Amino acid sequence: MKKIIYNKYDKTEILKLPVVEFQGKIVVVYSEKETRKAVDFLLSQPILGFDTETRPSFKKGSVHKVALMQVSTPEICFLFRLNQSGMTPDIIRLLEDTTVPKIGLSLNDDILSLHRNAEFTPGLFIDLQDHMREIGIEDLSLQKLYANIFGQRISKNQRLTNWEAQILSDRQKIYAATDAWACINLYREYLRLVQTGDYELVVIPEPALEDMNNI
Repeated sequence: MKKIIYNKYDKTEILKLPVVEFQGKIVVVYSEKETRKAVDFLLSQPILGFDTETRPSFKKGSVHKVALMQVSTPEICFLFRLNQSGMTPDIIRLLEDTTVPKIGLSLNDDILSLHRNAEFTPGLFIDLQDHMREIGIEDLSLQKLYANIFGQRISKNQRLTNWEAQILSDRQKIYAATDAWACINLYREYLRLVQTGDYELVVIPEPALEDMNNI
């Protein structure tokens, strides 16, 4: 039986799904020495999930620098506290690496934001949104993609918390790690679906004009 996926996913349905969280090891990286060890390990892996977090700004025109960069394997996620370590040479080495694919979502936004921290030439990054469009999916947020592909809910409750806090809470750590780890799962499943054709796209019809007028 083929997997059913939808071009659009009803956000209200997500709340009915079971929550999924990263269950692996989380390592918080603060110093330049720790950064070197973490990057050496990560660049020995075949695939990485990638995401960033920035302290939210509630004042118009005020934008903060990226505070956290999370890079995950299927089993372990490193949380780089960029607001404490800065953009070390090894972090630049990771970002410029052209050998290990780094899978993320809306990567142009992440890379643009990281350029506020330091200059670098982006290496091998793969944006999930580009590939999910190829199989007909139009709702491309991480939460909707994961619900659509796996029938599970990624909680976004920590998104607007303070990512520059001196110590991250356990919930913040799990949230950050889950976002990076989920990108690996989505990319691997995308590759499987494309290679096997084991999916059926259901196109949700656009609401009729008279229905739109009643909203």
